[in-house]
Formats: sequence, structure tokens, C-alpha cells
Amino acid sequence: MPAVTRQVGLTERRARLARRHHLAAVCRAAGPVEVARDLVALHATDPATVYLAAAARLQEPRIDLVERALYDDRVLLRMLGMRRTMFVVPVELAPVVQAACTRAIAARERRRQVDLLRGAELGTDVETWLAEVEGSTIRALAARGLATAAELAAAEPRLRQQVLLAAGTSYEGWQNLTWRVLMLLSAEGRIVRGRPRGSWTSSQYRWSLMEGWLPDGMPDLPLDGARVELVRAWLRAFGPGTVADLRWWTGCTATEVARALAEVGPVEVALDGETGLLLPEDAEPVDGVEPWVALLPALDPTVMGWTRRGWFLGDHGPALFDRSGNPGPTVWCDGRIVGGWAQRPDGEIVFRLLEDVGAEASAAVEAEAERLGRWFGTVRVTPRFRTPLERELTT
Repeated sequence: MPAVTRQVGLTERRARLARRHHLAAVCRAAGPVEVARDLVALHATDPATVYLAAAARLQEPRIDLVERALYDDRVLLRMLGMRRTMFVVPVELAPVVQAACTRAIAARERRRQVDLLRGAELGTDVETWLAEVEGSTIRALAARGLATAAELAAAEPRLRQQVLLAAGTSYEGWQNLTWRVLMLLSAEGRIVRGRPRGSWTSSQYRWSLMEGWLPDGMPDLPLDGARVELVRAWLRAFGPGTVADLRWWTGCTATEVARALAEVGPVEVALDGETGLLLPEDAEPVDGVEPWVALLPALDPTVMGWTRRGWFLGDHGPALFDRSGNPGPTVWCDGRIVGGWAQRPDGEIVFRLLEDVGAEASAAVEAEAERLGRWFGTVRVTPRFRTPLERELTT
């Protein structure tokens, strides 16, 4: 990479974040696909995050727009990806994520499944047995179009085969194979989570064949090329960031990231005491935006875009992250996290500012909290990963 070209200060980094992540009011997106594409992917471990992350960035924050993109137009796809985490990605990026990240996850999961089956003492060739069960499950799903896990297990009873988990530990227990087989088929790009049962906050999905989203199935892209494209996408959305940020976000090794960066040829810039990376075509300074505030959900993709978060998080991490490093709902002001928020059982949106942002910004946060409360209506959402401040605000 060439020598450091210029300094990118906090003001510009925060302006880039406001613009690229559609957080400033003047930069809101027209639709959920634009949001997902410009953020590379939306975190989907918690189903509500997808909708809340989109709503914070859309000109018209409607649930049905997200549902239509996911389940009717099928231009967004839910899949396992970076760091073995669930994401919603634009369909055109799905093959890149599959080749760069998910394919290796699937290979590891298949080996683990085979080992578990060997411990079940089936008295047969477990690899052949598993392939037969998978084939039967796929056929059952093809016949139905959409099916829940329970419906597939009724059609293929071998999905109920019990396997022993964590043998010899205090967590030892028996579990049937249904979820594990479906997760493996999904990781291999053969099936996909479709419309859930119940509301948009539900995690009980109906399954569909991948061909419902990608008519020719999941393409088998070359590994190295896919990693290069994924690195480009991250730099476009989150640059400037460090090599450490990139390694953490992708889940790739130092060698894998270095090889991809050699192909991308990024520009080096000086951050606050570190070296940052930008795409060559994105190296020019970025203008600032008008003051803005935002209430972002737990596991929001902006918060999760970097591992080195001091430039926007400050010292608020202990209040806003759980012990495993999962962020809760956050309050943002002009490109930095200034507090947290929560929804109480009665639906009220409450927040706490952890620093003084001035009367005007405080009033803007209050107005945004009231707007979000009206948007929720009768829906209640509790983050899957509870953080200290979120717990305090709801008790």
C-alpha cells in the first residue's frame, strides 16, 4: 500500500458515518435494499434489529416495506455470514458472503454433525444416513414450498433423531437433529429462512428452497475473489477503518485479509494514532452535515461495524454493551454515541443521556423517542442481549 496520504479527523469520520449509513435526516434512504446495500448487511440475530435498523434510516419507515423486500420481492435474503452471525443481505451480495465466509462455516458444521451422529450409535454409515435425511428434507420442502421445522420433521421423522450434546459436562443433554440439519442446509446455501410465523419480531421461520430467492441456486464463487469483494464492500461502507476492524468484522485471518487488501489496493490515511484504509476512489474529503440524532437498536450494523469504537463510543461501553460484547439500544448525536434507550412494558420509549449534548440536541432526542414510541404502537420488543443501562431503564 502507498504511504499515508492525509489525516482523516473525527469530524470527517462522523460525517462519513452520517452520510454512508443514512443517519442524518437529509441522507435517509428510499428503501430497505438501499439501507442493506450501503451497510453491506443488517444484523439479524435478533429479528427486530432488521426492522428497527431500517426504520432509523428510511425516509418512510414502514414495516411492510421491509417485509416486501424480504418475502415478496425477495431482494433481501437472511443468511449466516461473517463471524458465524445471522445477517440480512441484498441478494446480489449473498454469493459473495457465502463464498467468503459461510462455506467454511458449513464445512465445519458438517464435520460436527457427522461426529455427533457417530456418537448416536446408528449402526450405519452416518455420512450416507445424513445425506439421505437431507435429501428427503429437501424433497419435502420442495413439495410444500414453505414449511416450518415441525412440519418438515413430521414429513421426515429421522429429523427427530436424538444426539447427545456436551457429554460429560454440566450442560450435557439430548437434542433432536431438526434444527441442526436445517441450519446445515441453510449454511450450505440450499434452503433459506422465509416469512416467520407471527409478527415481524418472531424468530419462528418458515423455510423455503434457496431457488425462491436465487432462481439458479447459490452460485459457487471462487474464495479469493469473494473475499476481495467483501473487503471492498466493507471499505465502501465503513472506511476509513483499520486492518484490525476489517479482520474482526469479516472474521478472516490476518493472512486472508492481507491477501484481499493486496488486490484492493486501498489508500492509507492517518486516523487518531492509527493507520486507516480507504478505497482509492473514496479518498477525497467528505463534507459535514447538519446536526442530527438517532435512536439505533441493539446489534445495529453501525455500532457493529468496527472493533475499535472509541471514536464514536467514548467510555460508554460498560453501560451499553453486555459482557459478551453485544451492544444494546443506543442514542446517537452528530456521529457519536451519547446514551441508551429502552422500551418499557407499557410501550413508552425512555432514554438516558450519558453526556451533556446541549438543550437543542436533548430536545431532538426527546422528539425522536416520542416518534419511535408512536411507530412501535402496540408492539413490544425486548433485546435478545440485555445490557446494564437497558435493564435499568425498564425496571
